[in-house]
Amino acid sequence: MRLLGRRSECDLLDDALAAVRTGESRVLVVQGGAGVGKSALLEHAADAAAPDMRILRAAGVESEMELAFAALHQLCAPLLGRVDHLPTPQRTALATVFGLQPGPPPDRFMVGLAVLSLIAEAADERPVLCIVDDAQWLDTATAQTLGFVARRVHAETVGLLFGAREVREELHGLAELAVDGLQEDDARALLGSAVGFLLDGPVRDRIVAETGGNPLALLELPRGLTATQLAGGFGLLGTQTLPGRIEESFLRQADTLPAPTRQLLLVAAAEPVGDPVLVWRAADELGIAAAFAEIDGLLTLGERVTFRHPLVRSALYGSATPPERRAVHLALANVTDSTVDPDRRAWHLAASAAGPDEDVAVELERSADRAQARGGFAAAAAFLQRAVALTRDPARRTDRALAAAQASLQAGAFETAQGLLATAGAGDLDELGRARVDLLRAESAFAFQRGGDAPALLLRAARTLEPLDVRLARDTYLDAWSAALFAGRMATTADLREVSRAARAAPPAEAPARGSDLLLDGFALLFTDDRGHALPLLKQAAGAFAAGDVSTEEVLRWGWLGTAAAAFAWDFEACGGAATRQVQVARSAGALAVLAVGVNVLGQVVALEGDFAEAASLKAEADAVREATGTQVAQYGALVLAALRGRESDAFTLIEDTIAEATAAGQGTAVQYAHWARSIVLNALGRHDEALMSARLAADDIPELFVASWSLSEWVEAAVRSGNPRAATEALARLQVQIRGTHEPWGLGLEARARGLVSKGPTAESAYREAIEQLGTTRLRPDLARAHLLYGEWLRRQSRRVDARAELRAAYDLFVSIGMEAFAERTRRELLATGEKVRKRTESSSAGAELTPQERQIALLVRDGLSNPEVGARLFLSPRTVEWHLRKIFDKLSINSRRQLRSALPRTDYEAATG
Repeated sequence: MRLLGRRSECDLLDDALAAVRTGESRVLVVQGGAGVGKSALLEHAADAAAPDMRILRAAGVESEMELAFAALHQLCAPLLGRVDHLPTPQRTALATVFGLQPGPPPDRFMVGLAVLSLIAEAADERPVLCIVDDAQWLDTATAQTLGFVARRVHAETVGLLFGAREVREELHGLAELAVDGLQEDDARALLGSAVGFLLDGPVRDRIVAETGGNPLALLELPRGLTATQLAGGFGLLGTQTLPGRIEESFLRQADTLPAPTRQLLLVAAAEPVGDPVLVWRAADELGIAAAFAEIDGLLTLGERVTFRHPLVRSALYGSATPPERRAVHLALANVTDSTVDPDRRAWHLAASAAGPDEDVAVELERSADRAQARGGFAAAAAFLQRAVALTRDPARRTDRALAAAQASLQAGAFETAQGLLATAGAGDLDELGRARVDLLRAESAFAFQRGGDAPALLLRAARTLEPLDVRLARDTYLDAWSAALFAGRMATTADLREVSRAARAAPPAEAPARGSDLLLDGFALLFTDDRGHALPLLKQAAGAFAAGDVSTEEVLRWGWLGTAAAAFAWDFEACGGAATRQVQVARSAGALAVLAVGVNVLGQVVALEGDFAEAASLKAEADAVREATGTQVAQYGALVLAALRGRESDAFTLIEDTIAEATAAGQGTAVQYAHWARSIVLNALGRHDEALMSARLAADDIPELFVASWSLSEWVEAAVRSGNPRAATEALARLQVQIRGTHEPWGLGLEARARGLVSKGPTAESAYREAIEQLGTTRLRPDLARAHLLYGEWLRRQSRRVDARAELRAAYDLFVSIGMEAFAERTRRELLATGEKVRKRTESSSAGAELTPQERQIALLVRDGLSNPEVGARLFLSPRTVEWHLRKIFDKLSINSRRQLRSALPRTDYEAATG
């Protein structure tokens, strides 16, 4: 049956359902004001889908907005029998948030991936239509999860329809269907159906104009008005907004009912679940059960208690006096089972309290604990905020405000957290309490924007904690060092040197020292003492993180610093080990915020190894995690890959974008990385004057950092090639200081290569051979190739053409196999200068080049042996979507099996382009 005046809207919904039936996915947010007909359109879709689709439903309820995952449970309840089919991390996450098993709070993005997989699996049997009405009232955890799912359905034969008055932040960017009032002719017809007599034309037109064609207003505003009032238009006078006038119409109808019936309606309005048994029991508790006979169409009792429209609920609840509300909430609390639904009972008790009530505050704290265990940090914060309001004792009030601030911080509600910290700070705090406030303020600043003010705030908190809790103080010093590392030269007050001085003066760690203690002591020495004294500690710390000799908590919190320690110590094997372990642990734990950093770090390592295919794979994963989580981490891995690959336009665009974004975010180290990356590209292109400027910027920024050491190597090459030997000698001397105390071939190889550039005669040749020997024992293939290139260039300038060809050919073959395009072209020109015939490799079409970036990423992962569920978990796609992409990949590559991907896809992009 067609809805009056909604042909185009119904056609659009019908088209969406038709697409779902053919194997596609569709997402649509039906948006419009209260009463405009969104629910009717959703019902039209449900009726059209009923014959052949599985329909899952949920609806936001204003009074349930603080109950974590409440609406998600409504939606997924019919599918919970399938939870055991999910991959273990997803199964654990979903079982935890739905209270099916105990466990630590899961990452909310892992919950989203689990829901995506659950719905996609159901869609394997028949198409699924998810209908979520009143989305403006979804609890935060549900809204975040469904927003995540909506952006990742592709080929799952799934439709998601949301009805919302306003499009909340979690649903921004999804396709929208804006629903406005009816056209005048349709509005007049609907009004005529609601009024049993002929209206004067001017009065009718006024009603249509003032309602804006809103269907609910046209049907409800005339109710309760006499023919005389309507005929003259006097009953329509008022200054309220349209929703307010509709609510007033509902209240006029309710006002004609007896007092017990009105109270019964208020009970139903205060009970968010729509449980008829609970409403009956509360009515018995209040002695008004007989009123069920007179509810007069405003309320329907069936399997659920439903109001004629959500505005009926809001009108009844909003117009009740505080004592009337407290009475019905107390009745509902008394009849709610404290073992089955303790959280709703606690919420009702809180709403029934007229003033401070310690017993209720304790119940709310317990509810907060349960919410946090399910990963519902926003709900936990709401419970604790209400507990604060009900607490009379100043000390307990402060403690609860701190707990609420912590939960708000975990939920990403930074402004709320700051307000609660102000409440806590106004209390009578002891030293530990004051330190906790400082620590939370610092953590809030660091979580909101890495860098900037966070190092100074964390440093202050660490100093305050020293006499109170040494272990917590040391952990906070390490966090301050981490924040200062992100901030680099953009730290507003406490920079790496100041944090290092304070950390070195901190109390020593208790024996046995943890990996994090070794990190802190090593980093502190690095900036306050001779570098050689720091290296043994940093090497020991890096080895502990690489070998798995530290706790999972330490790996998740500081694993990337373990890789940084290895880079300072020039221990490339430990770099790879620590980075790989953090990514493995983060993937296993579903810790996506940690993974966003971890895959960036591991991407750098594999790019430096010359495995560009794996680096590209990690870049795609980093992009997927960043999109899913909104984590603002600079693209360090992508920078290294782009610099070494040497595609001028791509590299310079990424570098400029990184500098702009990192500068705005106060992340100075990312800017330093970008200058280093630019110097590599410019050296590869032979633009050595420009390369020298970029290398100097990077090396002089924070000169103690490992990226500064790498930049010194570029500085030496650029200075020598641009005719500036004094600058080259200066940079070499600084590089030699940076490798002092190390015996690792990475540092020794780079120093020998730089020494060859500034030396002459046999000394230069000996240095080049030493560099090739040292780097040849590592996995650093790009640096080895560059050593062969520089030695070959030197040999050609010594008129030793035959020897030069051997070195240049070795370099060229390495560059080509890796995919270092700009360096390969520079080497090709050198070979030509020796008289060697080298075919210029120009880009040609290839099967792999036809793939989109996402298709290529999926193909590479499948080629390397990952299953569809594993690929989906890595890229936040359902297995069905992965399979859909694979079919397209097979068609484009003209293959028909996963095994054939090994021969169809070259190992590197450069091989694909050059044949």
